[in-house]
Amino acid sequence: MSCWLAPTVPCLRQSGLAAALRMVWQQQQQQQQQQQQWLHTSSAQQMLQAGLENPMDLFNRSQKAAQRDRAALLRRALHRPDPLLLHITERLLDRLEDCLSSFPTAVILGGAGEVVAQGLAGGRAGVQRVIHMDTSPGMLELAKERAAEQQARHPAGHWPKTSYVLADEEYLPLADGSVDLIVSCLGLHWVNDVPGTLAQIRRALKPDGLFLGAMLGGQTVQELRISCSLAQQERQGGVSPFVSPLAQVRDAGNLLTRAELALPTVDVDTFVMRYSSAVSLVSHLRLMGESNALQVKRGSGLSRDTALAAAAAYQSLYCDEEEGDHIQATYQVMFMTGWSPSSSTPKAAKRGSATSVVENADRGRLLYCRCHISSMVSFHEMAEELQKRGAVAGRAEGGSSDSQQ
Repeated sequence: MSCWLAPTVPCLRQSGLAAALRMVWQQQQQQQQQQQQWLHTSSAQQMLQAGLENPMDLFNRSQKAAQRDRAALLRRALHRPDPLLLHITERLLDRLEDCLSSFPTAVILGGAGEVVAQGLAGGRAGVQRVIHMDTSPGMLELAKERAAEQQARHPAGHWPKTSYVLADEEYLPLADGSVDLIVSCLGLHWVNDVPGTLAQIRRALKPDGLFLGAMLGGQTVQELRISCSLAQQERQGGVSPFVSPLAQVRDAGNLLTRAELALPTVDVDTFVMRYSSAVSLVSHLRLMGESNALQVKRGSGLSRDTALAAAAAYQSLYCDEEEGDHIQATYQVMFMTGWSPSSSTPKAAKRGSATSVVENADRGRLLYCRCHISSMVSFHEMAEELQKRGAVAGRAEGGSSDSQQ
């Protein structure tokens, strides 16, 4: 007796072969309907049925918190900030020097939080209170230790009152209109719902509050991405995302606009680092807490054979020209600035209402301004005039302004 007739033996004894075949046909039809329903089910529902908590999450936040705990241990052993993190943080906080306003209450969100806290110490930008949030308990403990060491070296300095909160950037425990400044340095690119996080940031800011953010762009470690893809294609016959996807420059501006932040600005800087080998690069990524934390991966990781092939491809394709035994790695950083809207926020004039034309006549050396009266002014004279009106802060190099920064 064939296997598919075995379940129909009782029915065969009662109603004969016709009833048994009818039952088997009905069972086959039900199985086909279930298969068709599964094929037409959305990918999100398939992931949910596969056992994932939230099918829309691209990154595993609990895994990222564990990676940051490990990074805190590695940074503690160094007894100094990572040079790349320190440089990026300084570039981000330098934007505070161009602001005439003060920010009494500041919030630090994840990422290079302990470096940002050190940069805000000493009453910089009028900060009197700091709320430091992170998903990693280890990072919060590291920030406490760094702050204590800094205060011990400079006991007479002005140190803001700091609170440490274990919280997620995706669910900010901040009341609406409660803080003046929010800084996120290298943390947003691991957030699943970036538009939602930026919307929460805007609501938490007071009118004329400032948001400063830095996140890695799409060209970051592109050399590692290409090397891993080539090695996987050769050794495994397929490609798996072992390097996390990152946002592009155009996406950053759209995110700020979607969050309804006023005067959105995006600047891009590219840093090229040299490493002795691909292993040193991966070690540095772990130190910064930038290991891969994708929710869905193909397999558990790169096999030893594939990893060695990726390292060989990296060394062959991206060897440093100056130092032949070193490799290069690119870090693209997008710096974002946005203000909480208020009645005093400058607004763009209507199209066609301009009364002056500014032209770059000599490749940036002189600016010719044709107003209602025909005149020519230098760049320094124009900068001084804008400074007198309060549009910019600081002093134009080479000018004669006596204003202090």
